[in-house]
Amino acid sequence: QVTAKTAFLFILPQYNVSVPTADGELVQYHYGLKDLVTILFYIFIAIILHAVVQEYALDKINRRLHLSKVKHSKFNESGQLVAFHLTSVIWCLYVVVTEGYISNPRSLWENYPHVYLPYQVKFFYLCQLAYWLHALPELYFQKVRKEEIPRQLRCIALYLLHIAGAYLLNLTRLGLILLLLQYLAEFFFHMARLVYFTDENNEKLFNVWAVVFVVTRLFTLTLYILVIGFGLPRVESQALDPERGNFFSFLFNNILFRMSVLLLVCLFQASVMWRFIRFQLRRWREYWNEQSSRKRAAAAAGTKQQTKLLKRDSGYHENGVVKAENGTSPRTKKLKSP
Repeated sequence: QVTAKTAFLFILPQYNVSVPTADGELVQYHYGLKDLVTILFYIFIAIILHAVVQEYALDKINRRLHLSKVKHSKFNESGQLVAFHLTSVIWCLYVVVTEGYISNPRSLWENYPHVYLPYQVKFFYLCQLAYWLHALPELYFQKVRKEEIPRQLRCIALYLLHIAGAYLLNLTRLGLILLLLQYLAEFFFHMARLVYFTDENNEKLFNVWAVVFVVTRLFTLTLYILVIGFGLPRVESQALDPERGNFFSFLFNNILFRMSVLLLVCLFQASVMWRFIRFQLRRWREYWNEQSSRKRAAAAAGTKQQTKLLKRDSGYHENGVVKAENGTSPRTKKLKSP
C-alpha cells in the first residue's frame, strides 16, 4: 500500500479538491511542488516515446532517402515535432471542446483566477511541460550540431516560459487556445519540411502552411486583445490576492498598463510576421531564380538543337570536303560516257 501511494505520486496529478456545484461535488485540481515529481516521471516517458519514434519510423525512412548530415538532422527534428504537434493538436482540441472554451469565449476570463482545473486540463499541462523539458537532454542524445543548439534552446525556452506562465498565473484556458493555434501552424510547417526532404520539387505544403500561419497569427492577436483589453478588466475581484491565485488582474484597471501590454503583444506579433514575410520573400526569390535558370538552360539546349539541325541540312565538313548527311559528296557526279 505504501508503494502504491508513492507510485500514484509519480503517475497521477496531485492536489485534488472537491468543489461544490449545483449537481453535487466536482473533483478538481490545483498546482503545487508535488507536480515536479509527476513531471519528472513523464519526462522519462517522453524520452522513451522519442526513442521509439526515432527507431521504428524516422531511421527506416532515413535509410531509404540517403540524406546529407544537415538534412538528416533537420528531418529527424521535423519528424519528431510532427508526431508531437499532431498528438497535441488532437488532444488540445478535444479538451477545449469538451470543456466548452470554444463555444463560450467568455469563459476565458470569467471567474478569474481559474485556480481549480479539471483533471484533463492539468494533466495536459503537466505532459506539455514534461515534453519540452525532455527536449533538453535530447539535444545530447540526438547529437545535435553546435550551430543548431542556440536556435533549439531558444525555442524550448519560449515554449516553457509560455506554458509554465499560463499554468502558474492561472491563465490555463487562454493558454490552451493559444497552444492549439501555435501547434496547428507548427504541424503544417514541419510536415511541409518532411515532404520537401523526400521530394525537393514539392513545395505545395509550404503554401498551405503560409495560409495557416497568417490565419493563426490573426486569431492569436484577436484573442490577446479580447482577453487583455476587454475581458480581464471586467473581472469582479480586482484586488491583489496571491493566496487565491489573483496575481495581476488588478493591474488591468489601469488603462496605461493595459495599453502597454497590448502594445508589447502587437510588437511581438509584428516581429513574428516580419520574419515570416522575409522567409517567404527569400523562398519566392529562390524559386524565381531557379525557374529563370531552367528557362535559360532550356533556351541554350534549344539553340544547340537548332544548330545541329542546320548542320545536318547543309552537310558537314570532313577533311576539308563538304559531305551530305548520308556521307556522299553534295556535288553532282559526271556521268561516264559509254
